[in-house]
Amino acid sequence: MSVFQGMDTTASALTSQRLRMDVVSSNMANADTTRAQLNEDGEWEPYRRKMTEFMPNGEGFRSQLGRAMAASEEGGEGVRVSRIVEDEAPFRTEYRPEHPDANEDGYLELPNVDPLKEMVDMMSATRSYEANVTVMDANKNMMLKGLEIGQGQ
Repeated sequence: MSVFQGMDTTASALTSQRLRMDVVSSNMANADTTRAQLNEDGEWEPYRRKMTEFMPNGEGFRSQLGRAMAASEEGGEGVRVSRIVEDEAPFRTEYRPEHPDANEDGYLELPNVDPLKEMVDMMSATRSYEANVTVMDANKNMMLKGLEIGQGQ
């Protein structure tokens, strides 16, 4: 196992969580956007909530678990965002007959973004990011202590 493998693994987690926070920020910024994209009928659709999906770098979980149980010296290879997917939940509707995007019955379709869900997701991503920063600092401090031992004072 490389001396820097722990830092590489943690760096991949930091990058993934930062992208997750960016996606949540985009969702919050577009929570009221009623004209985000044209559908196949040529009509405007509201913004659709986006979510990140994570997967391990390199091998899958099963092979990493098998390697860990065999007491292999190699560590994990980190994580990455495999894709950003759209939430297929239905759009919210509100009765707003005065809005220019309201349908003939006076109902307006709004994005399927729930600010409460987004804030929970943002808090989770922030805590994960902070935990990985702590791991990075601990790894760095261990390396510095190793260098101090090598100085032989």
